[in-house]
Amino acid sequence: MASTLRRRVFGNGNDTPTEPSPAQTPRNQSPVRPGEKVKVVHKRKETRKRKTTGIFFLGSLFGIIAAGFFAKSNDLIGFEFPELGDLSMDNLFEILPAGFVKDMRELVNGERDFLESYDAFSVGLKVRSEGLSSHHPMVLIPGVISTGLESWGTSNESLPYFRKRLWGSWSMMRALVMDKENWKRHIMLDHTTGLDPPGIKLRAAQGFDATDFFITGYWIWNKIIENLASLGYDPTNSFTAAYDWRLAYPNLEKRDQYFSRLKAHIEMAVKLDNKKVVLTSHSMGSQVVFYFFHWVASEQGGGGGDDWVERHVDSWINVSGCMLGAVKDVAAILSGEMRDTAQLNAFAVYGLEKFLSKEERAEIFRAMPGMSSMLPMGGNAIWGDLDGAPDDQPGQAVSFGSFLNFRTTQNWTIPKTNFTVDDAMQYLYDTTDDWYRDSVKRSYSQGVAHTMKEVTANELDPRKWINPLETRLPLAPSLKVYCFYGVGKPTERAYYYRSPELGALTNLNMTIDTALIQGDVDHGVVMGEGDGTVNLMSTGYMCNKGWNMKRYNPAGAKVTVVEMPHEPERFNPRGGPNTADHVDILGRSNLNELILRIAAGKGGEIQDYVVSNIREYAERAKIYEEE
Repeated sequence: MASTLRRRVFGNGNDTPTEPSPAQTPRNQSPVRPGEKVKVVHKRKETRKRKTTGIFFLGSLFGIIAAGFFAKSNDLIGFEFPELGDLSMDNLFEILPAGFVKDMRELVNGERDFLESYDAFSVGLKVRSEGLSSHHPMVLIPGVISTGLESWGTSNESLPYFRKRLWGSWSMMRALVMDKENWKRHIMLDHTTGLDPPGIKLRAAQGFDATDFFITGYWIWNKIIENLASLGYDPTNSFTAAYDWRLAYPNLEKRDQYFSRLKAHIEMAVKLDNKKVVLTSHSMGSQVVFYFFHWVASEQGGGGGDDWVERHVDSWINVSGCMLGAVKDVAAILSGEMRDTAQLNAFAVYGLEKFLSKEERAEIFRAMPGMSSMLPMGGNAIWGDLDGAPDDQPGQAVSFGSFLNFRTTQNWTIPKTNFTVDDAMQYLYDTTDDWYRDSVKRSYSQGVAHTMKEVTANELDPRKWINPLETRLPLAPSLKVYCFYGVGKPTERAYYYRSPELGALTNLNMTIDTALIQGDVDHGVVMGEGDGTVNLMSTGYMCNKGWNMKRYNPAGAKVTVVEMPHEPERFNPRGGPNTADHVDILGRSNLNELILRIAAGKGGEIQDYVVSNIREYAERAKIYEEE
C-alpha cells in the first residue's frame, strides 16, 4: 500500500518517471487519473453520518469529554484532579444525554483500538530502509487550536491553574465543567488591547509536547514526529514553533516576540547544520508562515531583507493551508455555530447549550482575534455572487455565491435579501461591537490586489501580509513550495439563517435554520468541496493558479501540488492511513512519506497530482493576469 501511494506522486527510482497510479474517488469509487475531471454531486447522504474528530473549534463537549473514555479506570481522575473528590467519569456521563454518550463511546472505543493496532513508525522505517536520512533542519508550525495553552498567572483566580493547560488537557475539562466563568476569563483576550486581561497570563506550551496530542489519546502531530524520528530527527535538528493562536498576528510579535524567536531559531539552525531549513505548516500555521515571510524581510519587522528567505529556507510544506480563509469562520463568529453544532440531535444540542450556549461561543470566538484571521479572503471574486460562484455544480439549484440565505417566512430580525460573502462580512462588522470590528480591520485585510503596483505597495502595509491575494511570495527563486491538501470530503459552503426562537434570551440577531432539511440543505447547512473544514477554493486556488501569476510570485518559486482523496476506513474513527480530513490528514501515510522525502532532500522527485476540478474553478474566479 505504501509503495502504491508513493508511486502516485513521485518516480520509482528509475530515470523515467512513472505515471501516477489510479486513485479511488470517495464519491463513486471509479479510477481517477491526473487531468481527469471529477464531477461532484451535492446531495444529502442516506446513510448515518460517521462521527469523526468530534472536536469543535472551542472544545465543545465531543472534544472535552472524549478524553474520559480513554481512561482505563476512574483512578486517572483521582490522580490528576484530587480536588474533584468523588466525581468520576461515570458520574459526569450521567448528566449528559444518553445518545451523546453512546456516540462518544463508539467514537473513542474505535480510536483506542486504532491506536493499539497502528504501527506508528512504519512510514519512517520504510523511507530509512531506502537509504534516506535527515538532511534539512525541520521547523513545524501547527494550526489553530492544536497548541496547548497553559496558565502562568499568579493572581488568586489563576493560582489553582498555575502551569496547567487551560486548552488541550484534562485541566481544560475540569475548568470548563467546574469553573466555567473563570475558564472563560482566562481563555478570552482583552477587548481593547487584544492581549491578556489584567491578572491573567496564558501562554502557548512549548516543545513537541505542545502539539503532538490535543488531549489524552487524540493525536495531532504525533505521527509526523514519530516518523521524523525514524529518519534521524530529534530536538537538535527539528523544532516545533508553537504559538498562541488566539492572538492577532501583530500581537504574536508584540507580546511573545514570536516571529523574532522563529527568525533566530532558523538562523541558528542554518548556521549549525550549514543547510537551509524546511518549514512544515498546517492549517492556520500556513497563514502564520506566509505572514512571517513578509515580516522577516520588512524593515517594519525582522529587517532581514528581501533575500532572507532565499538564504535560509529550502522548502515550505503547506499542509491543508487555509490560505484564503474558511467560510465556516463567518458562521462561528456571527452566531457561534457551524455544521458540527447544527447537525447535533436535540439531546446533544441541549447538553452543549447548557455548557456553552451559541451566544457564549460567539462571544469567545470574537475575543480570540487570531480566529478572525481565517475569515474568507478574496470576497465575491473568489466566493461568487448571487449570479454564480466558481465552484458551482451543473444543475445546482442555488449558487454557492448566495452565502447566507433567508427564508421569506422567517423575517423578524433578519435581512430581506440573501448575502454574498462580501455582504456577510459587512453585516458582521455592522452588527458586532466596535472593539471587534476595529481589532479585525487593524490586523487583517480580505481584499484583492489586481496589479503588480498594488502588490508592491502592500509590502509596506502589515495588514496585508496575511493575504496572498494582496501580497506576494518571497523573492526567493530557489524556494520550493509544496501544497498537500485533502479533497472529496463535504465541507460547509453556505448557510440558511433565521431569527432566534421567540422568547429566547439572546443578543444574537440570527441563528442557523437547523429545521431546514430540503434538497442540498442539511439542517440549514449547504455542503461544497474541501477537506471537511477548509473549502477547496481556499486550499487550492493559490497553489493551482494564484502563485502561477507573475504579480503573486514574481521570483518564480516552484509550486508543487498533491491532492489527497478522502478514502477513510469505514470503522476507523480517525479515517485510517488514507484519510484526507483536515486534522486527521496529519496521520495519513503518504503525507508522512512526502514530508520525510522533502526533509531528506528528495523533494524534487514529487510530481503534481490533481484529481479535483480546482483548476477549472480557479479559471472561473474573477481574478486575472495583469495586461
